[in-house]
Amino acid sequence: MVIKVGDKLPNAIVYEKSPKNQLNIADVFIGRRGVLFAVPGAFTPGCRFKHLPGYVKDYNAIKAKGIDIIACVAVNDPFVMDAFGKDGGADGKIRMLADPDCSFTKSIGMDIEMSKAMGGCRSKRYSMLIEDGIVKHINVEPDGFSITCSTSTEILSKI
Repeated sequence: MVIKVGDKLPNAIVYEKSPKNQLNIADVFIGRRGVLFAVPGAFTPGCRFKHLPGYVKDYNAIKAKGIDIIACVAVNDPFVMDAFGKDGGADGKIRMLADPDCSFTKSIGMDIEMSKAMGGCRSKRYSMLIEDGIVKHINVEPDGFSITCSTSTEILSKI
């Protein structure tokens, strides 16, 4: 099933900072307005130099529109996601969530097989506006990887 507007975020375990810090991603957005965006892989050029930096740059503008939480998710381990966030200036602004076994990503139908290029299951690039756990808007890159409709600028225009 591919998640769509009006759907509830599924119950799925993700990790923040370490394997000891498990979170149910659905619970992260309950009672909050939030933005969730996904990158195919931490430290890949587009993710590192364009996608994450846009959200860091636009953090204050997004928050000013009443967004309580901004989170980035990727099929990486929690240590890599933590380092990626620190490297990108997201620390204290954007929650860096790891989906190491691709279970959350698969549960929303955003998985893409990348065995040859990136070692296995990865996430398509997307952004979502979420209110109280319900998807209100979603932008999925048509090819899964480009950085056009899933940018911070695009999600800002939908809030």
